[in-house]
Amino acid sequence: MSNLDREAVPAVCGGRGFVVAEPVRELLSPRQVRLGESTEVRRLLPNLGRRMVGAWCFVDHYGPDDIADEPGMQVPPHPHMGLQTVSWLHEGEVLHRDSTGSLQTIRPRQLGLMTSGHAISHSEESPRPHARFLHGAQLWVALPDSHRHTSPHFEFHAELPTVTAPGLTATLLLGALDGTASPGTTYTPIVGADLSLADGTDVRLPLERDFEYAVLSMSGEAHVDGVPLVPGSMLYLGCGRDELPLHADSDAGLMLLGGEPFEEELIMFWNWIGRSQEEIEQARRDWMEGSRFGEVKGYDGAPLPAPELPVTPLKPRGRLR
Repeated sequence: MSNLDREAVPAVCGGRGFVVAEPVRELLSPRQVRLGESTEVRRLLPNLGRRMVGAWCFVDHYGPDDIADEPGMQVPPHPHMGLQTVSWLHEGEVLHRDSTGSLQTIRPRQLGLMTSGHAISHSEESPRPHARFLHGAQLWVALPDSHRHTSPHFEFHAELPTVTAPGLTATLLLGALDGTASPGTTYTPIVGADLSLADGTDVRLPLERDFEYAVLSMSGEAHVDGVPLVPGSMLYLGCGRDELPLHADSDAGLMLLGGEPFEEELIMFWNWIGRSQEEIEQARRDWMEGSRFGEVKGYDGAPLPAPELPVTPLKPRGRLR
C-alpha cells in the first residue's frame, strides 16, 4: 500500500537514542488518512509519539469496511525503495501487481511480502467482483544498509506456522515466536504475529528481552498488560519484557510487532526510505521520468505522481518521540 498523502511530510527515524529500554505502556492514537476512492485507514506509524518499533516503520489499519457497492481498495502504481511491504488481511481480498511481473491475489491470513530493495513499483486493488467486507493492515519494514540495494522480489505464503495456547492462536508473519519461525524473508531480528484470542482468554505470551514491542488491536475487546485496547489503536511496550499478559473480554484479534531496535538513521519520504537528501531527490526524479522503478502491467489507470519535496532540507536523524 502507498502513502497517498499529497502533502507528504518527511519522517526522520532510526537510531537507538530514544529507544525505551524498560517496559512501558504508551498508547498511540491513529491519524485518519484516505486512500483512493473508498478506503480510509488509521495510521499508527509513523506517529507523533513513536516513529519505529524495531524495523517496523509504517503501520496502517483499515476496515472492516462494507465495500459491496464500492470499488474497494484502488491504489495505483507507485514506487518503493529501501523497505519491505507486508500485506495482511482479516477479511476480503487484495490483488497485488508489481514491476517484477508478480500477480497475486492475497486472502485472509496469507502473507504477501514485497522486498523493494533498490527499486520496485506495485499496485493494489480489490478484485472485481470482490467480497463484501475489507479489513486488514499494511505494514512496512525498513531494510538495513547491507540489504537495501538487494534485487526486488515478491513472496507469497498461503500457509503459515502457528503457536497455540488455551484460547490463543498466533500466526507467524515474520520472524520467530516461542520456537516457531515464519518462512518470510527477514533482514533484521524481527517478529510479526497475528493473535486470535477467544472470549475469556488469559494467557502470557513469551517475548525477547532485547526486543522492543507494540501491539495493534484489529478487532474485539482485549487488555494488553492490563491496558484496554480498542480496534485501530496501538500500545507501545518498550523493551525488557520476558512475557506479555493478554486478556480477552470477547473474541479479539491483535497483531504483535517487535524486533531489535533499529540502529541506523533514516529518512522516510512518501514511499521511499533513504539515508540522504540526495537519495530521495534522485528517487523522485527517477520515478517522475519513468526510469529505475519499472512498470506495473495490467493496472487500469495511471501511476501516482510523486509529491513535491519540502523546502527544508532532509536530514537523517535518530528516533523522534
